[in-house]
Amino acid sequence: MSEKMYLGVDIGGTAVKIGKVTEEGTVLETESYAVNFDGYETPILQTVIKSCRKFMNRYGMDQDNCPGIGVSATGAINTKTGCVDGSAGHIRNWEHSRIKESIEREFGIRTSVINDANAAALGEVWTGAARNRENVVVITIGTGVGGGIITDGKILLGRDGFAGEIGHIPIQISGERCSCGNRGCLERYGSASALVRDVRKAVREGRINHLSEDEIDGRKIFELADHGDNVILEIIDRWIGCIASGIVGLVHIFNPELILIGGGVSAQEKYFISPLQKKVKESVMPHFARGLELRSADLGNEAGLVGAVYYFIQTTECNILPKNYKGI
Repeated sequence: MSEKMYLGVDIGGTAVKIGKVTEEGTVLETESYAVNFDGYETPILQTVIKSCRKFMNRYGMDQDNCPGIGVSATGAINTKTGCVDGSAGHIRNWEHSRIKESIEREFGIRTSVINDANAAALGEVWTGAARNRENVVVITIGTGVGGGIITDGKILLGRDGFAGEIGHIPIQISGERCSCGNRGCLERYGSASALVRDVRKAVREGRINHLSEDEIDGRKIFELADHGDNVILEIIDRWIGCIASGIVGLVHIFNPELILIGGGVSAQEKYFISPLQKKVKESVMPHFARGLELRSADLGNEAGLVGAVYYFIQTTECNILPKNYKGI
């Protein structure tokens, strides 16, 4: 009997990644499609469905041979309804999108939906760096800060599926205003965007005078660090301290055995992962530090696809909808 092939869909703020995923968690063909091509005038969900149809036609996937669709999506995803209940105001025409209902109606295939950071955590548990681990915190650092929490081998979802919003833990009670409306959130201080913003501020203030604001991005920052730029190293150290502060709180709440860091900056072992590990272990209570590991995640951009399919397999017993299914 041939191996089952699931459709994995990872919806981000700029693109949707679609892949063919085996029942063992191997990603085969993948394609990416822009979702912000007209400033979100076209609703993301409309673009996602059109892109899924294109992908499925190209790779011969349909109701007869695809047992399920696992969707990973940005925003506050209600795992019970498969609806986007919130997005912190980042994306037009996204809140209240009925992802599960719309995809099931379009394709007649049972679908599950989970937040993208929670999906990434599940992906790492299934085939990545957290295999055979029971208590894991996964933190994704990019434009924002996301996360997923595995306790006793299960993803922590909370009442409606919103749990794991690590980026909106307050670490500065009177800090800067966050896009969510609160002040001092970890995302405001510990995202890759925050690091870029702080370095650009240093350029404007004349503390860095050998490059322009427009030249600053994550790659350039760590290049300058490697050349021993003291101002850059000081900014990175303060940024890492903010991230460590949030992680220490999570360690004291969840007592994990492993912390995984995802996102592009996780490739920076010398100037990010190693010093972050040191700060966290120095700050947590000694009995929490015993056996605690902190390292980079393994799956990169495929984590969401893999985790979305894993969540589908874990939670959906009856996979195929009737051929005459017309939606809820």
